Amino acid sequence: MKNASRQISYLLRHNPEDLKMDKHGYVFVADLLRKTKISKEELDDIVENNDKKRFGYSEDGFKIRARQGHSAKLGVDVGYKEVQFPRKYFHGTAEVNKVSILNNGLNSGNRDYVHLSQDMNTAVLVAHRHSRVVVVFEIDGIQMKRDGLKIYESENGVILTEYVSPKYIKLMK
Repeated sequence: MKNASRQISYLLRHNPEDLKMDKHGYVFVADLLRKTKISKEELDDIVENNDKKRFGYSEDGFKIRARQGHSAKLGVDVGYKEVQFPRKYFHGTAEVNKVSILNNGLNSGNRDYVHLSQDMNTAVLVAHRHSRVVVVFEIDGIQMKRDGLKIYESENGVILTEYVSPKYIKLMK
C-alpha cells in the first residue's frame, strides 16, 4: 500500500503521465485506478489514512488531486485560501541546508510554493524524512503579511508561500 501511495503522490504532484489533469490538479478517479491497478477501496484507504492528508476527492467524488506540493511545471491552481491572521510558522530541514537558508532564504525550488508548518513538532517530523540531523527555523509570518507577502493554507493545514526572505527567518536553538 505504501508503494501505491508513493506512486499516486508522484502522479498527482509531479508527472501525471497519460492521466488528464485539469487546471486545479484533479484527475478522474477511474483513470487513476486503471493506471495504478488498485481498487477504489484501496484508494479510499490511502486517502483516509495518509498521515499528511495529502490527497482529496472532488465534491462529487469522481476526481482526486494532491492538496499541495505540485511541481511548478504543472501550473496547477489548487485555489488555496489566503491566511488572514498570520502567526509564527516553522520550517524543518537537514542541517546541511542551514547556512544557505540563513543567507538566501527559502525558495520553492521546482515546486510552486515553500512549505511551512504550523508547529515546531511537525517541522521536525518533516525534516527527519530527509535527514537524521535537522534544524528548525521560525518564520515571522506576521511581518511577512505586513510587508504585503501572500501566505496561503492548504486544505490539510500546510502553510504555503512563494519565498521567505532571510529577514523573516530565525534559527531555533
